[in-house]
Amino acid sequence: MTAELVRGQNHTLPQTRLEIRVSAGTPVVAGATLGDERGTVRGVEWIAHPGSPQLPGLEVSQQAAADHRLAVDLEALPAGAHRVTVLLALPVGVGGPARFGAVPAPFVSVTGLDGTEIATFTLTGLDAESAVSALELYRRQAAWKVRAVGQGYAGGLAEMLADQGLAESAGLAGSIQEAVTRGLARSATPPPPRTPEGDRVRHATGSAGHRPPTLPPAPEPPEPLTDAATTGPAHTPQPHAAPGPAAAGTPAEGPVNYAHPRRQHAAPPSPPPTAPPAPSGQAAQPVAGDATGWSMDERLYNQIWGMFEDLARAVAAYRSAVDFAGSRMDQELDRALSDPRNRIGGAGDRAREEARAKRDELASRAREALDRDLAQLAAESAVVEPALPAAYAGWGNPVWHAHRVPMEIPMALRIGDLHLPERTDLRIPLLVRLPLERGIWVDSGRTASEAAALMNADRLRQLAVETAVAHAARLLAVYPPGEFAVHVIDPAGSAAGPLAPLVAAGVLAGPPAAGPGGVASVLAHLIRRVDLVQMAVRAGAADSLPPDLDTGEQLLVVNDFPHGFDDRAVTQLRYLADEGPSAGVHLLMVADREEASAYGPVLDPLWRSLLRITPVADSHLADPWVGHAWTYEPLAIPPGSRVLEEVLAAVAAARRAAGR
Repeated sequence: MTAELVRGQNHTLPQTRLEIRVSAGTPVVAGATLGDERGTVRGVEWIAHPGSPQLPGLEVSQQAAADHRLAVDLEALPAGAHRVTVLLALPVGVGGPARFGAVPAPFVSVTGLDGTEIATFTLTGLDAESAVSALELYRRQAAWKVRAVGQGYAGGLAEMLADQGLAESAGLAGSIQEAVTRGLARSATPPPPRTPEGDRVRHATGSAGHRPPTLPPAPEPPEPLTDAATTGPAHTPQPHAAPGPAAAGTPAEGPVNYAHPRRQHAAPPSPPPTAPPAPSGQAAQPVAGDATGWSMDERLYNQIWGMFEDLARAVAAYRSAVDFAGSRMDQELDRALSDPRNRIGGAGDRAREEARAKRDELASRAREALDRDLAQLAAESAVVEPALPAAYAGWGNPVWHAHRVPMEIPMALRIGDLHLPERTDLRIPLLVRLPLERGIWVDSGRTASEAAALMNADRLRQLAVETAVAHAARLLAVYPPGEFAVHVIDPAGSAAGPLAPLVAAGVLAGPPAAGPGGVASVLAHLIRRVDLVQMAVRAGAADSLPPDLDTGEQLLVVNDFPHGFDDRAVTQLRYLADEGPSAGVHLLMVADREEASAYGPVLDPLWRSLLRITPVADSHLADPWVGHAWTYEPLAIPPGSRVLEEVLAAVAAARRAAGR
């Protein structure tokens, strides 16, 4: 029976191998400290945090997320450790909430390896605190107990670590937040629910009587993925669901319901029925646009995000079930071989065979459930993909060949596809909201992906510029005529070939700027625009902008950064990255971060403010729900197709017709 704890209450732990699950309404940092008999932390080596996630017997998440899953083996803790304190903190410097009083109360549960809840605790009553000691596991004589703590600290991580006796608390708190910021800064998060109760469909069911985690409200900057370089392969954050009997292969109750009731929000009208109900016992036929929204554009947008979360959680349940099956096999082998009688003769061999057979059976049942869910999501994808508007469609979609420049800005733009290794042909569109709320960085360097490692460096740089050109063309094509302008900085003129389609179509605001003078001129022009717009907004006099000021959205494409940029130009570019989006000025940079690292840490804030994509397939993004490493696939123009030139020609014709 689950013990629902209140602040200060304790409960005996029946086992020593545990999981601690955290569910919050916003991305939080999760960590843990080890304490001696007096509760004192002896040094930084006794703290598990995103920058150093593993200690003997303890492993925490490597990124900020709304859901966390911490692994604890109390028998494997270092000698002298008598206490494990679970810490939660809000990330700083990323524009999100600054105090726990502004977010839903975090929910913490202690579970066994089979997912059975032992104790739960809801951290209510927090206000100005930005860090909190959630609960502690402590040794009392020969037994371990859990105590609900809920002690908050307005001074954040530094104050909390200092309270546990750590002398270098301020420095460590800064390094932890820095590690978290590096991950969050290149993140894109799903759209916030329209109501606080908004939630998406789950493939696994939470414990009865306890609230499931809600989707995190969109942090700033708001878009779905975090750089997976900060996400470890083991014990990634999982959904608040038991990975035991249900996740270990017992089918969920019925197939995925394609009515997607929990993908819908309460405010907009529901879509009209477009397909007859499925016969009893059969999956409903997937329908494009079956999520709720005010328009088909919004319905498809919400449906795509629902598919993304469904796939993330289905695979999380499968991986969790496989992990559980392996852990169960290890426990059975330990019990069997701990009896000396089983070490002689064939008893030990039979125990091993039986344990492995059970593991294989559980894993097989879990795979069957995953395959069922993947097949249903693939069927939905097959229906949704052909129905997508141009802004959401890939270059191979016929909608681009009949494209007409719209009179309204769409909700979002597709910038690539995402897939997981369990089924690589099931691709989920990666959408970013419009207007862009952060810049994009196309990495032209040798990344960790096999495709990049095998490619010639010059070819990789060329592909990066071509990717940037294609994204600029898509942005031009989905904005009304004259409401989006593209500026290009190519300091050495090395991108003349890939830029040729934009130049030939005459859709650029001016010729690509080259040399120090050209760089300075374009930057000064855009900074003037940002300054004027900000002053007009602050003064409440938006109508008083100079008549020569282009009030449309502006995109600056920068090639081969930071070559050709002096210190002043670098500072100006950082200013545009920080202040530009709020004034309608956006960055699309092509650069190799490894080469740029020689310029020192001055560029780190710039990189962290951008969403990183690659010109070749690369597994560098992690979702905000369970932390999977997703493979990003750039949008490829079909070989021999002239769709890019046709789209740019349509943009140019629409501008001429509108007199722009």
